[in-house]
Amino acid sequence: MSDRPCSKVACTQDAVATLTYVYADSMAVLGPLSQRAEPHSYDLCEPHADRLSAPQGWQVVRHVVLGQDF
Repeated sequence: MSDRPCSKVACTQDAVATLTYVYADSMAVLGPLSQRAEPHSYDLCEPHADRLSAPQGWQVVRHVVLGQDF
């Protein structure tokens, strides 16, 4: 488990993934939890990472580590 909480308001679960936006490319990038918290990224718990969606016209890129779920 991580010692960082999910970035979603009122969520008390531990973060398992990190979300970063690339505005110039209209892209949301979701990957494994970063080693440290970054000011321009969002840490998400498993349920919020699974339900992630992006605005219409945006692309969601999910980086996964084989053998690891989030």
